Amino acid sequence: METESRIDKDNTRCKVVGVTDGDTLTCLSSEKVPIKVRLNQIDAPEHKQDFGKAAKKALSAYVFGKNVNLRTNGRDKYGRTIAEVYLDGTNINKAMVTSGYAWAYREYMIDNEYLELEAVARSKNKGLWSQPNPIYPSEFRHKERPRNVTKAIEPKVNISGGEFTCSGKRFCREMRSCIEAKFYLNQCGVRRLDRDNDGIPCESIC
Repeated sequence: METESRIDKDNTRCKVVGVTDGDTLTCLSSEKVPIKVRLNQIDAPEHKQDFGKAAKKALSAYVFGKNVNLRTNGRDKYGRTIAEVYLDGTNINKAMVTSGYAWAYREYMIDNEYLELEAVARSKNKGLWSQPNPIYPSEFRHKERPRNVTKAIEPKVNISGGEFTCSGKRFCREMRSCIEAKFYLNQCGVRRLDRDNDGIPCESIC
């Protein structure tokens, strides 16, 4: 029996036959190989969170029963194919963030446009951003005290073209100020800056 391990690692075309939640789906390749896909660089609300069911419905509306292209990037620890999903040239991962049904997944994000799209959706109170206190799904899953994103987020920082950008800095010695360190922790997801997990980065300058 043919297995998923034989799919094209870079660009695969398949038909979506199932949607698990707002960032996970199943599709069949042209050879009828089932592919479990985890949408790359986004994190949708969990089922038990507000907008969890709405996120699943939104992703289903975009892709269920349709032929899509996968731009793959390996597999996660659960064996799912990590991919950006494209429908007729539209990046569905980014569409989910734009419509307010997913967060930029800071822990695994490599394209800063996801943060920019999230900021716009937040400013327009779209989807999950219509809630007064949305919780970052990663924090919800791990039952963490909301801090890195949910409570400590800096909404006034302009991600695109403002004072700071996520430009690859990773260490406290690279930070010019406490404000910049907070930006890299909260907006860029650089958790190494907060080694004692108290929500305060680079305590030598903060």
